[in-house]
Amino acid sequence: MGFEKAGAARKLQLAELETLRLEAYDNSRLYKEKVKAVHNKHIKRREFRLGDLVLLYNSRLRLMPGKLRSKWEGPYRVEKAEPYGVFHLSHPSGSNFIKVNGHRLKLYHGEKMKDNKELEIFLLEDPPTTED
Repeated sequence: MGFEKAGAARKLQLAELETLRLEAYDNSRLYKEKVKAVHNKHIKRREFRLGDLVLLYNSRLRLMPGKLRSKWEGPYRVEKAEPYGVFHLSHPSGSNFIKVNGHRLKLYHGEKMKDNKELEIFLLEDPPTTED
C-alpha cells in the first residue's frame, strides 16, 4: 500500500508541475505581447513617395566621427518602394541603385527652401528701444 500512495502522490505532483509550467508559458506569452505592443507604438512609420528627395544615414561614421561632420549623405531620389519599408534610391548624378531600410532615411527639405524665397526671422531677444 505504501507504494500505491507514493505513486499517487507523485502523479499529483507531476500534474501540479505541468499546470505551473503551462501557466508560466502563458505569462511569458502575455508579457512578450505587451512589450511588442509598447515597442511598436514608438516606431515611427516612414512614408516616402516616388521622386522624393531623401537623406541617407551613414552608420559607419559612428566609429570615427568628425566633430562637425554630418552623418547624413545625399540627397538621393526614391525610385521604388517595396513592402516592409525597403526603398530603392538613386543619386541624382549617377545611375546606380541602392537598396536601404526606411529607418535610415529622412526627408530632404533643401528643394523646398530654394523654391520658397521668403523666410521668417525670429529674434531671440527684443530689439533695443530708444527711449529719451
